[in-house]
Amino acid sequence: MTYIHDTIVKLQKTSPAQAEFYQAVEEVLDSLQPILETSEKYKKHAIIERIVEPERQIMFRVPWVDDQGNIQVNKGYRIEFNSALGPYKGGLRFHPSVNASIIKFLGFEQIFKNALTGLPIGGGKGGANFDPKGKSDGEIMRFCQSFINELYRHIGPTTDVPAGDIGVGAREIGYMFGQYKRLTGNYDGVFTGKSLLWGGSLVRKEATGYGCVYFAQYMLEAKDDSLAGKRCLVSGAGNVAIYTIEKLYQLGAVPVTCSDSSGTIYHEAGINLETLKELKEVRKVRLDEYVTAHPDAKFIPAAEYPADGHAVWRIPAQLAFPCATQNELTEADAQALVANGVIAVSEGANMPSTQDAVEVFLDARICYGPGKAANAGGVATSQLEMAQNASMQRWSFEEVDEKLKVIMKNIFLSASETAAEFGEPHNLVLGANIAGFRKVADAMIEQGVV
Repeated sequence: MTYIHDTIVKLQKTSPAQAEFYQAVEEVLDSLQPILETSEKYKKHAIIERIVEPERQIMFRVPWVDDQGNIQVNKGYRIEFNSALGPYKGGLRFHPSVNASIIKFLGFEQIFKNALTGLPIGGGKGGANFDPKGKSDGEIMRFCQSFINELYRHIGPTTDVPAGDIGVGAREIGYMFGQYKRLTGNYDGVFTGKSLLWGGSLVRKEATGYGCVYFAQYMLEAKDDSLAGKRCLVSGAGNVAIYTIEKLYQLGAVPVTCSDSSGTIYHEAGINLETLKELKEVRKVRLDEYVTAHPDAKFIPAAEYPADGHAVWRIPAQLAFPCATQNELTEADAQALVANGVIAVSEGANMPSTQDAVEVFLDARICYGPGKAANAGGVATSQLEMAQNASMQRWSFEEVDEKLKVIMKNIFLSASETAAEFGEPHNLVLGANIAGFRKVADAMIEQGVV
């Protein structure tokens, strides 16, 4: 379609060398062809040209002093992508891989993910190329304070509400909130993912992983199937992966893998959740120590991975949950999963499957839950935290979990019904993208050329 092609070519000229961002944009725009062909209003109002450009891009230096007294400098980002549906909402990622392309792809995905929740939140993302691994609490505190010394002027409870992401947990949120409060004199809900001691929400830590599993449950129920007894592959060993594994056990499934940057654990008897939490949440060490406690498990070092993909996806199972990072699941991985009998993939990470891998899943007609739908539970619960802060209430774990389940079911229904509306009932990528786009685009039209 010339209109889409021309938009992408123009974007590549105005935002050069941003491969991940182009990938995210192309994936969304290609799936929007059916609605763009049937509704001229989106072209008339230049929605595509406007929606791929952030409303605001903030880049800044973050100087800080390490424990040896040396001055270090990192680069910080906040991409305020689209506020048609509400204040910008999206996490902060602290990781060496962070650059403008990564943050823009995440922010772009966030627009549609947030729209799918049905909650009044726009899309944004941020972070820095800072690596918290190996840093002392003092170093992390000084970095977070310096980061907020710039960012504080751009955020607020009704303008932009950051949360955590990779490398940013309750500790980092605490340091950033403390500095924000010191600079502004305000005690407000400008961050989500806060400690339960001072305004955080129950279930927020678990929400992305839980929601990813709920989405898989709804996909299977639509096929008159269930999670019970299914062997599951999970990648990652962070917050999303841990609570994906926890919810899988609660619903009767058996997760047999997890992974980190050092390698993959395969435990045929099922991943021991207590050991995993001890290693990653308490001791914060590499996964190879898992086999010390469980000698019947196998550790596959990253150096031994297949050249065309990841070891975790080559293990036979029925369900797969990519919960680590973007582009971790290749075309060869997808082919191996299908050949080994996987019937459903539910993405806990953002864009973890390459576009070629997605095509393999869609061609095989397995249940495939794209990240912007399947992992929306985290941001949805962030908005529930905002609601609790605004009303000065505290909801129980059961109340929040029930609200999360309802939101994830509505996301599934919205994506599946929209896919059926456009003649591809198996294609939740198309359904999620069009459903999210339509909400944002119609709001943009009603709000004028801004």
